[in-house]
Amino acid sequence: MTTYKLLAIDVDGTLVRRDGSIHEEDCLAIQRLQAAGVPVSIATGRLYSGTREVARRVGVIGPIACVDGSHIVHTEGDAHLYSRTISGAEAALLRSITERHATASFLFAQDSIVHDATGAPHVHYVRGWSSAIAEVDRVSSHPYWEHEHGLLALVAIGTEAQVMAAVEEVRSELGRAAFVVSFPLLQDGPTSIFAMMVRAAGPTKGTAVAWLAEHYGCSPSDVVVVGDWLNDLPMFEVAGRSFAMGQAPENVKQAATDRLKADALLGGGIAEAIRRAFGH
Repeated sequence: MTTYKLLAIDVDGTLVRRDGSIHEEDCLAIQRLQAAGVPVSIATGRLYSGTREVARRVGVIGPIACVDGSHIVHTEGDAHLYSRTISGAEAALLRSITERHATASFLFAQDSIVHDATGAPHVHYVRGWSSAIAEVDRVSSHPYWEHEHGLLALVAIGTEAQVMAAVEEVRSELGRAAFVVSFPLLQDGPTSIFAMMVRAAGPTKGTAVAWLAEHYGCSPSDVVVVGDWLNDLPMFEVAGRSFAMGQAPENVKQAATDRLKADALLGGGIAEAIRRAFGH
């Protein structure tokens, strides 16, 4: 029987249930696993400011990977260990693209999010990444665009035509420097609302798992991961064993080595994965 040396878990839809709570069995299972000497980490799309309290609630101490591997922070002392951002000329290009297409823009930088009045109707959606959100007079002139530490990510929201045109420009003008993905927020005929997320190319949850494995002195094949969505696929590809939550899309389940009965409504998926992979 393979002895795994590290557990890395997704947050939303995996550890955190749809109502924002965490199943007691998941908390207890994480604590038992750590007491047995197996470290537990987090790999999430959230900002660190939106993840820190979750980590503390379940007792995860150590490096955790945020913004899909773009930012790794130690939960003790909030020490920043790794960061990959969009800055300089690339940030200037990104700003010009969002201005041309008049999207509602949310800047993710300095572990917080800023937007202006055009983004106010969409704050409830963006709050999933972090509650550290502030409204500013004009996001296009905010200092974050020129900040020396750069942007961790940008979320731009608009009509399907606006967003898809912006996506094409990002791919054309930023090339391999940026990762961009688009998805519908609201589809209702002519009122369809779409979003675009842009971050620096390179980091993924897969690179995060590799980083965490090296930190703990093991290989990615020694890591067990649990997730439920498309951004979890890169860590499924590199980990030794991967569990997909019960509500995960079929292509995500097919990419995992194991399927869980537990889902995001009831929770308990972490405890189930720990029992099956570690015997705890």
